[in-house]
Amino acid sequence: MSSEQPPTAKKDPVERTHHGDTVIDEYAWLAKKDDPDVVAYLEAENVFTQQVTGRLKPLADTIFQEIKGRTLETDLSVPARLGAWWYYSRTEEGKQYGIQCRVPAEGEDPPTVEPGQTLENEQVILDGNELAGDSPHFALGVSRVSPDGTMLAYSTDFAGDERFTLRFKDLGTGELLPDEITGIFYGGAWSKDGSTFFYTTVDDAWRPDKVHRHTLGQADDVEVYHEADERFWVGIGLSRSERYLLLNAHSKITSEVWFLDALNPAGEFQVVRPRETGLEYHLDHQGERFLILHNENAENFELASAPVADPAAWTPLIPHQDTTRLLDVDAFESHLVVHFRRDGLTGIRILPGDQDPYEIEWPEPLYDVAPSGNAEYVTNRLRLGYTSMVTPPSVYDYDLRSRELILLRRRPVLGGYDPDDYEQFREWAVADDGTRIPISIVARKGTPKKAPTLLYGYGSYETSIDPYFSVARLSLLDRGLVFAVAHVRGGGEMGRRWYEEGKFFQKKNTFTDFVAVARHLRGTWSSAVVARGGSAGGLLMGAVANLAPEDFAGIVAEVPFVDALNTILDPSLPLTVIEWDEWGDPLHNPEVYEYMKSYSPYENVRDVTYPPILAITSFNDTRVFYHEPAKWIARLRATAKGGPFLLKTEMGAGHGGRSGRYDAWHEEAFTLSWILDRLGVTE
Repeated sequence: MSSEQPPTAKKDPVERTHHGDTVIDEYAWLAKKDDPDVVAYLEAENVFTQQVTGRLKPLADTIFQEIKGRTLETDLSVPARLGAWWYYSRTEEGKQYGIQCRVPAEGEDPPTVEPGQTLENEQVILDGNELAGDSPHFALGVSRVSPDGTMLAYSTDFAGDERFTLRFKDLGTGELLPDEITGIFYGGAWSKDGSTFFYTTVDDAWRPDKVHRHTLGQADDVEVYHEADERFWVGIGLSRSERYLLLNAHSKITSEVWFLDALNPAGEFQVVRPRETGLEYHLDHQGERFLILHNENAENFELASAPVADPAAWTPLIPHQDTTRLLDVDAFESHLVVHFRRDGLTGIRILPGDQDPYEIEWPEPLYDVAPSGNAEYVTNRLRLGYTSMVTPPSVYDYDLRSRELILLRRRPVLGGYDPDDYEQFREWAVADDGTRIPISIVARKGTPKKAPTLLYGYGSYETSIDPYFSVARLSLLDRGLVFAVAHVRGGGEMGRRWYEEGKFFQKKNTFTDFVAVARHLRGTWSSAVVARGGSAGGLLMGAVANLAPEDFAGIVAEVPFVDALNTILDPSLPLTVIEWDEWGDPLHNPEVYEYMKSYSPYENVRDVTYPPILAITSFNDTRVFYHEPAKWIARLRATAKGGPFLLKTEMGAGHGGRSGRYDAWHEEAFTLSWILDRLGVTE
């Protein structure tokens, strides 16, 4: 370890009182983003982290080269059809960003081409590298072609703050229209005739609250919807049938959908069913009916239909089942596709119209499958994305007539990768209350038991961390590590109840589940465990560091939500009011305040020995502010023993970290080198 000392963080403590409880926050000054002292402090922390980890640079460089060497840098996606065109994206060696292209469509089989070659009659519609230029950060918020294929709407962000500028490109001439709209949010939708584009904007709390209508060539946009309730946010889309524009307003527990004839963009939206607290629903369109997925008296959701003329008259199609969580429905002209979850794994059910429903079978014990790239409404094929912990991301077409799965492409992994060299397992840990917690495990065949282990977790928002493949992970497995995912409560892996048992006053189940998994692994697979998680998974990392520091050889917390109580107490911050439906409202409810205070990582740092901790954050993150990990690391240094406690801040990035693929690989290589070092595997 370097002899250099970390920067000093104490300065101007702030006293706060809530529900009669007075606390001193000695690091509150770090939230002042515009203060030059804050910037200087973060830069000094970066220097300190670089000094402490400098000896790992050769290992990080080696891992970067391994990631790069296993990646086909000049590559392209499987073309997906929309109207008269096949659309795809490709990458080129040495370039950070993807290139969006299309070619004229013929037949139902997508064109095939070898990476590095160019399809005949290719049209480049958007080159991320040209748009990015020399900017250290670049992201697209939307890239959407009009239904007639003549116009492209796209939006760009060069700061990482997720405020985008919207532009329009004539795909016939390649010229940009003079229309330019700044400060918009993600997404958007075209009218059927391509004359009008709908987009959303955010309020001061970074909540998408308004939908606007922009008519090409006109300067004055029209606000078509404003959501005044601070718990709700809005979005806009076009049904696959291109018949209706669908406007969604939803909170964490309630939703409401409005629809408008896409041929009449200046018309008035009509509500499907007025919001009722606790009722969630979303829909797709088919013929003269809507398909509605909802949770009315159906914890795991059921599928219903309703006439377009009477959209609130819901008739069940797939009744509720305790064992199956319905995730989504995709409507096509002659069939429906339902995406579901059962026993911790995803699946696909086909409803062929005049035939009996059936499910597609998959051979691996662990996998993840989902509909992907199905833009066409009239089709006899279903595009699916499939992966597992040993099978690279794969694209299939499923022929609805022959019921045949057609493998179109499996992502190449260079360097002689053979999935048969690896094995994946599902195991179960037992939580403190007797609940069985699923674990997904992957290792290289021949890896002995009691191997060093990286354990990943998330556990919030009903987000499931399904089995997935990772090129970068191979650099761990080939060095003898085991990789595991703890499917803790608060996620959605085992259905809606799994989520409900990991939120509000049951949030601590998320943390104790993770500790139970770590202890299970140490009794079966693991010699030592490093934990990793990001965002709400970073809250998990901070909580288990306080709860069971002795169980971990190291902890990586990425953009971590570790100052949860102070953030959720402040309704002026982005997303706070929306988040009250996830965590509770500590500002107005003293019981919620006490419960959150009892687990919020920043509030519960103890004078005990902690493992080394690496916190990685981004200065322009609008979801989890940089100051949360900055304050947390400062308090760890002042209060706890052990460590070292390191903070690394990307000064030009947002919540997703560095935007270019080579930059992201360098960042991942650095993190993996730190993990390997903590587990004593540096060769």
